[in-house]
Amino acid sequence: MRANYDYYKAAFEGVEMPFAFVDLDLFDKNIKDIVQRVGDKSIRIATKSLRCTTLIHRILDVSPQFKGLMCFTAAEAVWLAKQGFDDLLVAYPTVHPKSIQAVFQQLQLGKKIYLMADKLEHLERISQLAEGLQITVPICMDIDMSSRYPGLHFGVHRSTINCLSKAKLFVEATQQYRTIKLCGIMGYEAQIAGLGNNVKGQGIKNTLIRFLQKKSMREVAARRQEIVAWTQNRIGPLDFVNGGGTGSVDQTVLESSLTEVTVGSGFYSPTLFDNYQQFCYAPAAAYAIEIVRQPTDHIYTCMGGGYVASGALGRDKLPLVHLPYGAKLTENEMAGEVQTPIQYKGSIDLQLGDPIFLRHAKAGELCERFNELLLLHKGKLLSGVPTYRGEGQCFL
Repeated sequence: MRANYDYYKAAFEGVEMPFAFVDLDLFDKNIKDIVQRVGDKSIRIATKSLRCTTLIHRILDVSPQFKGLMCFTAAEAVWLAKQGFDDLLVAYPTVHPKSIQAVFQQLQLGKKIYLMADKLEHLERISQLAEGLQITVPICMDIDMSSRYPGLHFGVHRSTINCLSKAKLFVEATQQYRTIKLCGIMGYEAQIAGLGNNVKGQGIKNTLIRFLQKKSMREVAARRQEIVAWTQNRIGPLDFVNGGGTGSVDQTVLESSLTEVTVGSGFYSPTLFDNYQQFCYAPAAAYAIEIVRQPTDHIYTCMGGGYVASGALGRDKLPLVHLPYGAKLTENEMAGEVQTPIQYKGSIDLQLGDPIFLRHAKAGELCERFNELLLLHKGKLLSGVPTYRGEGQCFL
């Protein structure tokens, strides 16, 4: 599915820029590809990568394999629960009393919200706040899935539980609290799921990353399975065992102990996910900025456009010019808050008022810049649907 500039320009004729959009034909294709990749595992949707309730509903409606959401804050989980969603896993620990108490209120209403924990202090805080309430708080144990090699921490700094002995201490501790129940285990192998291994022009580095990823995946998969087996032998069946991410699904689903995988970025397929050897999703989400100047030949200056992704500083966090083909950011200015010059020497006769289409490096972060996503289907503009921001929500 290789779109062209004229296709999108015609579809959005007369729409005021800047705007963000989702091509539903490509979005739906990505959904089907993801279902096919995960086999018989359940899929938990990473809401951080979507930030649009309409599109979350659209995914859930495709297949019964989509079960539950992974949220990035407790406040987001509470808000989504109020919108009618359920089976909500908060991916990061929550320590502020008001946030925890807001989750308790939803639990009292019958909602299922799992709080993440990896330290005894997390359990103590949750338990103290739950005293006197007629609730049992479901907890998910977050285990560390990074690898450590001489001089290299391969992965991200998340959980303190990086071996079976530490997991045992944590599991035993959960049994001491009347108001807490350990219901799930999660392990996120970020160094495989979120690290591209086929970046253009980085052949040697790509080879090294693929070697480390293969080595790391064997190691952390064994760690996760060992912890899961001991835990279930000690306390009984869990509601779920979660792993994976868009970039590691193919490998994660091979683990027999896992019941579900998490997927988020693959639905929009931002530019950071162009750099994988094992899969290629369609670029379903993008945004348009307007040409307002032409200061010299082959330079077209657009209004706005400087939407840079979070993470380690690097060129890969910049937006990528998507259309017209051959257009690119200029070396000296790159993408700016108020103006973004585009260099283009192709055959299309660009004029003032024409759009330049770009893609964000990350998925959900694009939605922090727009109140709505325009939906496109078979070349026709359908409507705009609100992002979290458009619904008045900002969680981080």
